[in-house]
Amino acid sequence: MSERFIFMRYRTDCYHCKQNADQIISAVPYQAQVVCDNCGATRVFIPRIEDVSIEGEYIKIGCYDLWKLIETAECRNCHFTGPHNLTIGCRHFTVRCRNCGFTHFYKFDLEYIAKDEPKT
Repeated sequence: MSERFIFMRYRTDCYHCKQNADQIISAVPYQAQVVCDNCGATRVFIPRIEDVSIEGEYIKIGCYDLWKLIETAECRNCHFTGPHNLTIGCRHFTVRCRNCGFTHFYKFDLEYIAKDEPKT
């Protein structure tokens, strides 16, 4: 399997710059990230649990709108390439295979904001 497990864009208002911009979402077994394409604000999530569980078990209400997305990917458990449910909040990130229910749960780890380019 490729190291690129999930890679997608989701257009919405950035929590940092408040602009409507692509949020670049990526998840691999060892880390997940959400990066604003406009300002570079980045949230990094680290893996906590991988399990086959009931959908929604790890989902908590957070400080930003909850994103519920669907992306096609190869499951690390059953190796079926098909839809995966992504649920992204301010403190968590889950990826769940619709075929076998295998769930990756990532916990928020750090946040950083890209520095503005100097104006010339």
